[in-house]
Amino acid sequence: MANRLDGKVAIITGAAQGIGAVYAKALAAEGAAVVVSDVLDAAPVAKAIKDAGGRAIALKNDVTDPKSVQAMVADTMKEFGQIDILVTNAAVFGTLSLKPAIEIDSAEWDRVMAVNVRGVFECAKAVVPEMKKRKYGKIVNIASGTVFKGTPMLLHYVTSKGAVVAMTRCLARELGDDGIRVNTLAPGLVMSDNVIANPAWKGAVVANNIASRAIKKDLYPTDLTGTLVYLCSGESDFVTGQVVVVDGGSVMH
Repeated sequence: MANRLDGKVAIITGAAQGIGAVYAKALAAEGAAVVVSDVLDAAPVAKAIKDAGGRAIALKNDVTDPKSVQAMVADTMKEFGQIDILVTNAAVFGTLSLKPAIEIDSAEWDRVMAVNVRGVFECAKAVVPEMKKRKYGKIVNIASGTVFKGTPMLLHYVTSKGAVVAMTRCLARELGDDGIRVNTLAPGLVMSDNVIANPAWKGAVVANNIASRAIKKDLYPTDLTGTLVYLCSGESDFVTGQVVVVDGGSVMH
């Protein structure tokens, strides 16, 4: 049986570690040639994909730098000749500390917005011309279930992810006639490596989050990949502008 992403080329940002690495490996397992992009060294992830029989390249890119993002697209086109899928996973989250809104300084606010909002914009802006040429594309923006909860103590992060939801809807309207589908995957609190290592995400904070779910257990990166593959595949070709929350039923919208 053919894999669902055979013949497709996918760029995943922020894919050198954690959830992004899991996303990259999942798309590769479904047949996509994968571009593993990050400000960190993504070579080990690309090697793991190739060792498993997949196709992948590692690129070092900064999503807040337009020239770096353009280079990412150019390098992808040179290697694979097309871009079918973009997953805008790069974001600042796991290293943030929980704090009241009035204690968030302007520099931290700007850093979160630069990566989480403008980074998504820069990447979409860069890949769209290549997708338009082929009248087909899938952009999957990564937001968060916190947008629908009004989660406190993370005002900059939640605001940034609300912007991603709005951006998705606008892009879906703009790009529909070009055959480009734009959707949002919104995870709940994921037990990624950075979250597990962050003292802020311990004890009652995590317990209360799990208690709010219909399915009361931890959420791991692998729990997200089925939805991601669906949004990247032909199975969702008539789906655009949507937000799919994967959080065990904490948010129902």
